[in-house]
Amino acid sequence: MKTKTMTHKQALGKMLKNPAVKAELERLNKEEFAILDEILQARKAAGLSQAEVARRMGTQAPAIARLESSLATGKHSPSLSTLRKYAAALGKKVELHLV
Repeated sequence: MKTKTMTHKQALGKMLKNPAVKAELERLNKEEFAILDEILQARKAAGLSQAEVARRMGTQAPAIARLESSLATGKHSPSLSTLRKYAAALGKKVELHLV
């Protein structure tokens, strides 16, 4: 039996036809993008570039770019420790609440 190979885009399109899958993806995206927006707004308010945040965290600018883009793409979730270091570099702190 030969199976048809699908591209990622085709498979995603097929999965998103399921209302439950689509709703869960939308829910996750709202949460992830809300965190990203908050992080980027905090960096902007602090007047810092990615390179300046990296220096304060003891890392390189590409690591900060990856951190910020990972939240946008959802490909990787940064650890709480990393988020705390990022926040500290901005003079902020991370608060986690269960609601």
